[in-house]
Amino acid sequence: MDALQELDGHGLDHDGVGDDTIEEHGAEAHGGWARSRDSLILEELGVAPSPRHLEPAQLRRYEAHLAEILGALGLDLDTESTRDTPRRFLAAMLEATDGYEGDPKLVTAFPTECHGRSDCSLAQIIEGPIEFSSLCEHHALPFIGYASPGSVAHDRILGISKLTRLVRLVTRRFAVQERLTHSLADTIESLTQAHGVAVYIEAEHLCMRTRGVREHGTRTRTTAYRGVYEQDPNLRTEFRDLIRAGERA
Repeated sequence: MDALQELDGHGLDHDGVGDDTIEEHGAEAHGGWARSRDSLILEELGVAPSPRHLEPAQLRRYEAHLAEILGALGLDLDTESTRDTPRRFLAAMLEATDGYEGDPKLVTAFPTECHGRSDCSLAQIIEGPIEFSSLCEHHALPFIGYASPGSVAHDRILGISKLTRLVRLVTRRFAVQERLTHSLADTIESLTQAHGVAVYIEAEHLCMRTRGVREHGTRTRTTAYRGVYEQDPNLRTEFRDLIRAGERA
C-alpha cells in the first residue's frame, strides 16, 4: 500500500516532465522495474527504486507515537488546527523522502551528438542550478540549495530532464551533503561512461540556522570531480566559471 495514499487519499503530484518510457532492449521485467543495464547500475549505486509498503496499522501506530512526542514538546493537540498535525507531519516526512521510491522515468540514455570526432572531449554539458531540498540524516532537518551537474560526454548522454530527475531522486532522502555530492557524480559517471563528471552543490542547512550555533546566511559548498575534470585544472575552472555565469543570469 502506498503510504501517502493512505494518509492523504491521493498520490504525489509528480513533476509532469514528459511521459517517455525506458529503453529496455530486451531487459528482463522484474516487479514493474525493468532490469536493464542502467537499472542494475542504479541498484549497485544504492539509488534504485525501493518502494516502501506501510500498512494502515503501522501508520496509525506512527501517528500515535508522533502525537506523544509533539505533545511532550509542548504542542497542544486538542485544537481544531492541531488535531491532525501528527498525520500531516508523517505525510510530510514521507513526501520529503520519496527519493527512496525511485523514478522509473530516470533511465534513458542516448548516443552523443558529437560527429566527425572520436569523442566530445572539448564539450561540456552543465545543467543547473537545479533546486533541491533534502533531510540531514543527523537531525532530520532540511537543507535546501542548488545542484549543478556537468559532464564531458563519451558515447552516451542522459536526457536533460533526467539530470533534474536524478538530483531529485538522490536528494529526497536522508543524506549528508558531502556524500550526496559524490553519489550524484558516481551515478552520472556510471550511467553515461562519460570522459568526466563534475558536480557542484551549494546549500543552507537548517540544523545550522535553527539549533546549535544558530548561524544565519552561511552556505555549504561541495564539489566532486571524476575523469578528465580531475586531470585538467582548466576544465574545472571553466566548469566553475560557467556555474557563476548561470547564477548571475
